[in-house]
Amino acid sequence: MARAFTPKIVTANDLLVGDVIYLTRSGAWSRLHEEAHPATSEEQARTMLEHAQKQSDRIVGPYLADVEIGDDDRPHPVHFREVFRTRGPSNYPHGKQAQ
Repeated sequence: MARAFTPKIVTANDLLVGDVIYLTRSGAWSRLHEEAHPATSEEQARTMLEHAQKQSDRIVGPYLADVEIGDDDRPHPVHFREVFRTRGPSNYPHGKQAQ
């Protein structure tokens, strides 16, 4: 029996700055996880990832990350690694942690 599809977002790192970024509905990139556009099918997820992989002049290491869609209709990370990535660098307060 096939597993049910879990919604996914595309995440990567900004090539020049290094920040974690997320693919949005418009095809742009955002540093805010809640602005990520969740794929609701395997085909949509594959198409979104292919779109991201063509942007090697802007991003590095794109991949699909599982999310849950909350009551607020926003994606929320499922795996602890993704929760950690939403918080920014952990070596000292800067970037997202400084806010």
